Amino acid sequence: MKNHLPTHPATVLALAFLATIALGTALLMLPWASASGERAPWLTALFTATSAVCVTGLVVVDTGTYWSPLGQGLVMALFQLGGFGMMTSATLMGLLIGGHMKLRTRLLLQSETHALSLGDVRSVARMVLAVTVVVEVAVALWLAARLVIKTDMDWSQALWHGAFHSVSAFNNAGFSTWSDSVMGHVTDGWVLAPLMLAIVVGGLGFPVITELWANRRNRRARWSVHTTLTVWGSAVLVLLGTLGLWLVEHNNPKTLGALGFLDQWQAALFTSVSARTAGFNAVDIGALELESLVLHYVLMFIGGGSAGTAGGVKVTTAFLLLLIVWSEIRGRADVELRGRRISTPVQRQALSILVLSGAAVSLGLLFIIPMADHLPLDKLMFEVVSAFATVGLSTGITADLPPSAQGVIIALMYAGRVGVVTLALALAINQVPRSYRYPEEKPIVG
Repeated sequence: MKNHLPTHPATVLALAFLATIALGTALLMLPWASASGERAPWLTALFTATSAVCVTGLVVVDTGTYWSPLGQGLVMALFQLGGFGMMTSATLMGLLIGGHMKLRTRLLLQSETHALSLGDVRSVARMVLAVTVVVEVAVALWLAARLVIKTDMDWSQALWHGAFHSVSAFNNAGFSTWSDSVMGHVTDGWVLAPLMLAIVVGGLGFPVITELWANRRNRRARWSVHTTLTVWGSAVLVLLGTLGLWLVEHNNPKTLGALGFLDQWQAALFTSVSARTAGFNAVDIGALELESLVLHYVLMFIGGGSAGTAGGVKVTTAFLLLLIVWSEIRGRADVELRGRRISTPVQRQALSILVLSGAAVSLGLLFIIPMADHLPLDKLMFEVVSAFATVGLSTGITADLPPSAQGVIIALMYAGRVGVVTLALALAINQVPRSYRYPEEKPIVG
């Protein structure tokens, strides 16, 4: 009998995320998951589960007070699964138990980790596990020690808060057990620094981490184009974001204006890093100037590195498109970087991802405007981009959205986390060679 189960890796990934969201929703609706002991409304549970699995961080209820300790632990488990990658987790379990991988399983893992070849899958999978454990444990202990020193918190509480925020930061999830996120620590570099470290490492992408680790002793090693675009592109975005935020907000008493000079730059740096899909806020996002909101649109939409825990269209996509434009301006037939030529299929994939992602954001905004016309357009735009790019930052309107608008946000979070990944995978796999080509024409553009 023919097996009718889906075999395409993109389909399996999409269904795996849906199944995890459904399971998370059902568990969050159980009485033990809420602090009150009552069943959470299905929409609240669905919104929270989707936001956690899609490592977004948008919430309609306060995580630290609405959910019980067990409920918070479930939320943390969901965004750990979402960030780590469903297929990566399943394959790692297979490696630990069986010690071998079938070809189909390796293909599925490759689609999640973006490994460059099937031979790289084992090393990438092990690197995913090693980096995740090392970074999350180190940052958790660092934060716990700081909380014990800084506050009257005992070690058990400090370890819980440290672990929750460490896992949330590394997975770029943005969930916090504190009602004001990390605004209470805006002047404390001992808290913000480890969070930024976890955000950056998780957001770079595991192929980049693997390459950097492999070449750690060879300073003359030549980086791949992917690593070059990711590392330098991320650095440019963080620096420009920090400078832009400081220039706009340093006189705003509701954000950076109330801080000292060095604390202003520290808060601007953290905000810039977090805006690229991490979702923590050290200042009141709702009090930002319009120019800062627009800057956030750009940073959130671009996001972080491919095959990491970050969302967005990805740094490589954005900067590759800039290279294409620059090559066209110079009249070059090929797109080149550091002595390497970028293949045409990759260029088309980047363009497709950008166009379809822009269309998703535009349609989401068009759907949500009539549902929430009592709210400002700039804040609705912020919410839509934050949801699709799986950032989790909000100007404070998420809970005020009507149920229909929250449904749109749920769809955007799922599409942003799963859609772009499966789209990139489908575009890469569905390269069907043809033995003929049609005559060429050049339509007029511009």
